[in-house]
Amino acid sequence: MELKRVVVTGLGALTPIGNTKDEFWEGLIGGKSGAAPITYYDTEKFKTKFACEVKNFNATDFLDRKEARKMDKFAQYAMVAADEAIGDADLDLDKVDKLRVGVIWGAGIGGLETFQTEVLNFAQGDGSPRFNPFFIPKMIADIAPANISIKHGFMGPNYTTVSACASSANAIFDALNSIRLGHCDVVVTGGSEAAVTIAGMGGFNAMHALSTRNESPETASRPFDGTRDGFVLGEGAGALVLEEYEHAKARGAKIYAEVAGGGLSSDAHHMTAPHPEGIGVIAVMKNCLENAGLKPEDVDHINTHGTSTPLGDVAELKAISNVFGSHAKNININSTKSMTGHLLGAAGAIEAISVILAMEHGIVPPTINHTTVDENIDPELNLTLNKAQKRDVKVAMSNTFGFGGHNACVLFKKID
Repeated sequence: MELKRVVVTGLGALTPIGNTKDEFWEGLIGGKSGAAPITYYDTEKFKTKFACEVKNFNATDFLDRKEARKMDKFAQYAMVAADEAIGDADLDLDKVDKLRVGVIWGAGIGGLETFQTEVLNFAQGDGSPRFNPFFIPKMIADIAPANISIKHGFMGPNYTTVSACASSANAIFDALNSIRLGHCDVVVTGGSEAAVTIAGMGGFNAMHALSTRNESPETASRPFDGTRDGFVLGEGAGALVLEEYEHAKARGAKIYAEVAGGGLSSDAHHMTAPHPEGIGVIAVMKNCLENAGLKPEDVDHINTHGTSTPLGDVAELKAISNVFGSHAKNININSTKSMTGHLLGAAGAIEAISVILAMEHGIVPPTINHTTVDENIDPELNLTLNKAQKRDVKVAMSNTFGFGGHNACVLFKKID
């Protein structure tokens, strides 16, 4: 069976550094930090008092007030980003065969704020189980793609991938395969997360996973820097419209890039820590290259998982050196988490959007906040430090890894 070609025809982003794909891109190229003191709750007793929140967002600017009240913030974010991507793709919803349009979405946690609110309300009550009737449908992770499909009438495959921080990269790979195999003509894919809550921040603090650089939040996310002390929690959503190539051509769609391939692997090592030698990461990048039919020397740019943790950053760069050999020093490597923070289940989607836009504009966003050399990192690697760099990017890779050892990798290339 000959696999169908798959292209990207629409993008949408709602992030801590921009509430549309264009604003997101401007923030990336400008080296803008999305980190700031948390505004959602009193942080006095928390170890970490800052995060990368989505700013100036009001759900009712985009959604009917009654509908917005039925959605957790992570689902609201999903709806807004998906609508932007669908509009960007210029899909004629009256002509498209909706039985062949799917929605495959990623979320590592789902409706955490809803879960937190309902449980706290119960605990503070008299013991009577007076739960909101929308508690469960607001909380469950699969409700985001469900809401997208209900709004637009898309009747193809509809589900959520949950693989921690690899979730939306996993969703993109699943969407790719759904079209490759002929099951769909179009898939709206991506991911969303809204875990900047007392439960989210408290839980990650208890794991010692978060930066505690409270005196300078805007510089706290510093991947590859010798003084990094943990990741900065972010929130938001990224959405992509993937489409079968001939289907896109027939309707005269703008094509951003081709989805060349993807890969999945497991570290099979530890609940939260990466394998120190990056064995699972080596495997996923090799899997991805093989799946795409590309060679290591074809890759111009890698947006790393690069969370700004002491162990993870080193392991990933070791893996890149292993897979790409001497070509590794010719690749523009970066981590956009230095600006957006870590969006958990939405990370893979917005980072995929970043590499696609890097190809379109011929410029690679920087890894900001780097001031101190880490002696464990190869100094010959080009980590695109502190300033965007012009580059004709023909092939770009996006890496995303999750707690539990889940690894996902997606490759994009300029359309032939």
